[in-house]
Amino acid sequence: MEQDAVNSLVLDGSVDATMSVWSLFMEADIVVQIVMVLLLMASFWCWAIIFEKVFRLRRLKERAGQFEEAFWSGGSLDDLYDRLDNRPPDPMASIFVSAMREWRRSASRGIAQTADVKAGLQMRIERVMEIALGREMDRLEKHMTFLASVGSAAPFIGLFGTVWGIMNAFTSIAAAKNTSLAVVAPGIAEALFATALGLVAAIPAVIGYNKLTTDLGRYAGRLEAFAGEFGAILSRKLDEKN
Repeated sequence: MEQDAVNSLVLDGSVDATMSVWSLFMEADIVVQIVMVLLLMASFWCWAIIFEKVFRLRRLKERAGQFEEAFWSGGSLDDLYDRLDNRPPDPMASIFVSAMREWRRSASRGIAQTADVKAGLQMRIERVMEIALGREMDRLEKHMTFLASVGSAAPFIGLFGTVWGIMNAFTSIAAAKNTSLAVVAPGIAEALFATALGLVAAIPAVIGYNKLTTDLGRYAGRLEAFAGEFGAILSRKLDEKN
């Protein structure tokens, strides 16, 4: 009997059987609308960050491969530095340029290469490479906090919209003094739509954050490995200056 009553309401037009996403938004309470708009904006921004990071990392990996090929080709490091000094094309080249700049500054002073001077120069070179690496990774990790925040907060924001919508639904029931589906359904649908938008924003943000964090960690390890190898090369050059 209850199912027949529901079907009768639908057929009579009391309940919109073709309720669209747009109608759910337009019929929602202003607070729920604000929640929906915020979640949609967060979702679009998350996708923009994810795509930008993915393509940027792919491009930087290709440039790092090109730089490593030039670095290990056996050519002069001074010539490579002269080509890259003004505009290093990628973080690995920036680390190389920062170390070579410190190397040349010390060489231009013509200071006698005592053991203490060599140790100090080695420490300065390692320090400038560490600073350059940290600066470049800070740039790459920009907006990652936003992905983490959306991934953790969006479901609760959507839940807030859901609770608010359900409150309005019960208020409508009390005002109409009618518990039929025609009164309850719109408010419940609007409320659940807010939860769905929260998940739509949170799921890509969490997956994108985890994937990008792993890729950034691998890229940082690649930069650290290069910095260590280049530091060892410069250390050998210092030992040869006797």
